[in-house]
Amino acid sequence: MIAPAEPSVEAEPMLKVREILDRHDHRASRLVPILQAVQESYRYLPAEVLTYVAQELDVPAARVFGVATFYAHFAIVPKGKHVIRLCDGTACHVKASMPILDAIRSRLGLSEQQATTPDMLFTVETVACLGACGLAPVVVVDEAVHGQMTPEGAVELVERLMAQEAST
Repeated sequence: MIAPAEPSVEAEPMLKVREILDRHDHRASRLVPILQAVQESYRYLPAEVLTYVAQELDVPAARVFGVATFYAHFAIVPKGKHVIRLCDGTACHVKASMPILDAIRSRLGLSEQQATTPDMLFTVETVACLGACGLAPVVVVDEAVHGQMTPEGAVELVERLMAQEAST
């Protein structure tokens, strides 16, 4: 009798995706919630997973990739454990959001070209609007909204997260 083959390293992560697809009954109409669940699991949408989802849902890969790249919520490159989003909409920009971005990037050693720290702890992004204009300038750390932010306050937020991570 031939022993069953061991699952490959690549096949193992697809088990998570299969479970997500099963929960959504492999329905193409559930593509956005499927991608949300996949991203929650991986923290981004790997290309090979998007291709697999397309095959399993029997839809063109272009449709899946199109949805994944259309919505700002989805990421097709890995993000850090903590995502820091800085609003640069009109209200925030007028109230000096760019010095806040510069302070955060400086503290984390990031640049416009490098948005994620090498240790994968932090990703810094700018967004067109967070819908909290009355609190401008606004920074969202993970899902927590911080209004009337200053460069010093933003660095303080980052340092608190760094301290939390160091203690775990």
